[in-house]
Amino acid sequence: MSVLTYPAAISLASAETAAPHRTLTIVLFLAVVAVTLYVTLIASRQNKTATDYYAAGRSFSGFQNGMAISGDYMSAASFLGISGAIALSGYDGFLYSIGFLVAWLVALLLVAELLRNSGRFTLADQLAYRMRQRPVRTAAAVSTLGVSIFYLLAQMVGAGSLVALLLGVTSDVAKNLTIVIVGALMIFYVTVGGMKGTTWVQIVKAALLMGGTILVSIIVLAKFGFNLSELLGTAAENSGKGDAFLEPGLRYGGSLTSKIDFLSLSLALVLGTAGLPHILIRFYTVPTSRAARTSVSWAIGIIGAFYLLTLVLGFGAAALVDTGPESQIAQTAGNVASPLVAQAAGGGAGSTGGAIMLALISAVAFATILAVVAGLTLASASSFAHDIYAHVIKRGQVTERQEVRAARVAAFIIGGVSILLAIPAQRLNVAFLVALAFAVAASANLPAVIYNLFWKRFNTSGAVWSIYGGLASAVLLVFFSPVVSGKVNPDGSSASLFPAGVDFSWFPLDNPGLLSIPLGFFFGWLGTVLSKDSEAEEKYAELEVRSLTGAGAEAAIRH
Repeated sequence: MSVLTYPAAISLASAETAAPHRTLTIVLFLAVVAVTLYVTLIASRQNKTATDYYAAGRSFSGFQNGMAISGDYMSAASFLGISGAIALSGYDGFLYSIGFLVAWLVALLLVAELLRNSGRFTLADQLAYRMRQRPVRTAAAVSTLGVSIFYLLAQMVGAGSLVALLLGVTSDVAKNLTIVIVGALMIFYVTVGGMKGTTWVQIVKAALLMGGTILVSIIVLAKFGFNLSELLGTAAENSGKGDAFLEPGLRYGGSLTSKIDFLSLSLALVLGTAGLPHILIRFYTVPTSRAARTSVSWAIGIIGAFYLLTLVLGFGAAALVDTGPESQIAQTAGNVASPLVAQAAGGGAGSTGGAIMLALISAVAFATILAVVAGLTLASASSFAHDIYAHVIKRGQVTERQEVRAARVAAFIIGGVSILLAIPAQRLNVAFLVALAFAVAASANLPAVIYNLFWKRFNTSGAVWSIYGGLASAVLLVFFSPVVSGKVNPDGSSASLFPAGVDFSWFPLDNPGLLSIPLGFFFGWLGTVLSKDSEAEEKYAELEVRSLTGAGAEAAIRH
């Protein structure tokens, strides 16, 4: 899972971006922030109701929502991580892209349209429609907050490291201040802009990311006469691994455990996407079920094009930049591959063109992180305000204004907690947070959603058992995995959360998905068959009609 690492070592060649070019970098960063702040302020003027705040008034078209979904999904893990995995592992690195992309077919076929038709604002709305409100909403909110916090923390550490190192910040106080500023921006987007502001920030981010990626890819391909075969051949030769660089098995063919671990990670990626709360709530921003399908189709096209371009970035890095064991790319688990290949494409370190390209791609990466953390915070705040505050604490006796105010307060609290956790996490390997987010989403959220949509017998006990069982399974298995303790780098340093010499791992896989996902489905089945509750079964027919046809969805919105 090292491809998704956000260590403090995301050192984007800060030495090469020293004084003469640092002004350019600062200007680009400030321009990105200024654009996103302006967009948020404009969008905030249209927030008048809870539907506006949570679901952007369901006013976005399929294409716009597809862009926003792309912006939400293409995180720094994709932009920085996958290109780095390709640069270091060749063919095996590209396998990550396949997992991320295939995941959207699951979302399209099983979730998008049905969820939009049968839900309202949050994941819990869909589950609680035919079940007891309080236990189901509490469980769904706990899972949503867990997934979002894990994912959010990883993004914020990446943002702090990216800005601090690119701008030459070295002191701990300055780095901590950087994280605080990122957190403050995140809170502003959510509290002021709501879903409308966040959606437009994600659309801007998607356009910037695709534009930057296409630009670098064209320049890299031009260096090889737009001959992909020549690019791959040069990459294989420069990597020092020869033809093995272009064949399966370089990263995951070493042992049976590594092959099974890749299968587990792929399963989590493919199924986890359809359970990520900040992705699921995007389906509520469109006016019709057809628009929901259209938005996912656009997202598949945009994300698919992006992942194809990561081939050029990754193999371009292998061809143009040093990727040996002592190289900067290798020392940072591949996370600097995209910025460094952009620098090489612009003319290399020390050149004006190289500095411009490096600053541009780094600013795009920062915009990527801002958009993702905004989406995650909104999902968390919405779940707390709508599910916990409005339906569990207040038992539905709350006005829209009170609920939106609670969401804004929750955004402040979640943002503050994320800042406090991200500051000490700078010294940690936080790869397990991203792995855990996908694994929890696939283990806890997806089984409950699938069962609720397609199993008539499924009831409140099954939903609660599924969510808590999947959540606990994923967390416990990761805690006792090599990601947390026992893994050592070739130089003897720890590659785990705990320092070298500490080893209490007994679960051999880095990602728990292969075991925790089936457990989530199993607990959902077990909780259902052990319960005599038939209340949910009585409303299944109504939910089925709503989810398949959209009939009654607007009535639920007005409820």
